[in-house]
Amino acid sequence: MNKKHKQNRMSYRTKSDRYMRAWTMLVLALCLLTVPAFAAGSSDPLTIVNNLSDFIFSCIRAIGIIILGWGIVQVGMSVQSHDASQRTQGFLCLFGGLLIAFAKEILTLIGVV
Repeated sequence: MNKKHKQNRMSYRTKSDRYMRAWTMLVLALCLLTVPAFAAGSSDPLTIVNNLSDFIFSCIRAIGIIILGWGIVQVGMSVQSHDASQRTQGFLCLFGGLLIAFAKEILTLIGVV
């Protein structure tokens, strides 16, 4: 075994050892520095389910507002470029975003939620 081959082999081992040490330190830091999250003081399961429902519907509302904004951008770009198919896509995206953004109110109105 020549000296160059031995040196390359040794540097590979030290590189992998360094990566392994860094990975181990990262995992240990994450394990030691995490804080457990405890539930709120209420033990009523209905309150917990309602809070989860509100959280999920707020996430859905945020997605709907993003889609609504993208639909407005598409309609604006279609008006500027005089593209009828893009305008149709923009209006579909706009109305879909409105429908998603107000999903909870619509479901409450028809009596599902």
